[in-house]
Amino acid sequence: MSKPVPDYPYDIFTHDAVREARAVDDALREHAPAVRLADGTVMIARHEHVSKGLMDWKSFSSTSRPWHDPTSLRPEILLTDDPPAHTRVRTVIGGALSPRVLDRLREHFNAEADALVAELKARDGEVIDAVGEITQRFVFQVLPDALGLPDEGREHMHGFSNMVWATMGPQNALFDEAMVEDFTPVIAWLDRTCDRGALDPDGIGVLLFDAADRGQITQAEAKLLLQTVLSAGADTTYITMANALQAWSLFPDEYAKVRANPKLIRNAFDESLRWDSPSRMAGRITAQDVEIDDYLIPAGTRCGLMFAAANRDPRFWDAPDEYRVERDLKHSVGWGYGVHACVGRTLAQIEAQALLGAIAREVTSIEKAGEPEPWMTTVGHGPTRLPVKLHFGE
Repeated sequence: MSKPVPDYPYDIFTHDAVREARAVDDALREHAPAVRLADGTVMIARHEHVSKGLMDWKSFSSTSRPWHDPTSLRPEILLTDDPPAHTRVRTVIGGALSPRVLDRLREHFNAEADALVAELKARDGEVIDAVGEITQRFVFQVLPDALGLPDEGREHMHGFSNMVWATMGPQNALFDEAMVEDFTPVIAWLDRTCDRGALDPDGIGVLLFDAADRGQITQAEAKLLLQTVLSAGADTTYITMANALQAWSLFPDEYAKVRANPKLIRNAFDESLRWDSPSRMAGRITAQDVEIDDYLIPAGTRCGLMFAAANRDPRFWDAPDEYRVERDLKHSVGWGYGVHACVGRTLAQIEAQALLGAIAREVTSIEKAGEPEPWMTTVGHGPTRLPVKLHFGE
């Protein structure tokens, strides 16, 4: 007989919980197959159940989620739809991110990565922030370049990131702190920079508006979709690359494998996504009653499918806290599963191949130079500052 989901006695979204998110999420996973937070949200954190939930969009719908406010500042399309609406929009972005288009971007990404690493070489042995001075700097340049956005106003990328991620979590103290910032200039920049007339005709953004001309989506949807790609593709990519650099400093033998075999770069990037995910959870709402082991989650329950904890579940992964560049990752949930699997995965991997590949060619070792500063937002997770020393030469 099914039992009600047990209440969880801890708040997993306080300042202290966010600072210790790995341990907090892992403890929740071990408490029970599903737990109910104080506000009624049900969190599911074991690999078996998270992977099945991601595949089953008919049970775990994306049309709502915990703390969902459809009037929030976050762009609402693609990530907040189920088929058939989702299929229609995903087909458009899939076409815009076709292999032919992405192949065209590789040369630019490689050139930018080589130029950045050449600058870093002049700072051999100095303390460098691996986020602000390396991975975020790179992504905040090449992603808007790829989309065809104008150079003007790109300093608002950071504010846009904070705005979007703040809206994903509960309206608690961290939310209030984020909302103190005046986002009016950010919103104005986003509206202006994603307008069709502002775009480089050779960028990905124009391809979305071309799809609108063909009647596949509306003009308004094309703009929303461009904004969604900008928000979804920025932070997750640069944080995952920063996590790779952190892992390379902590597991030097694994970094040596990457240097010896550059073909491992992509798997090394994907392993950093498993090892420490930049998103703690995906939000869903149950469209029908769902059973998790012998617990019943009623239809209409807002749920969190916890990526990060599932990717460290010792029931599935061997030595999950170890970073292994040769690990079999076909069942990692960091990219999602099923109809909502990350459509920008290949774009992110090409960016990582460029930057991490350039670093692995030139940097002989990476040294930890201080403790990382955590990103103080509820659902997003990762370092906002990561002090390292890059060593070039033998």
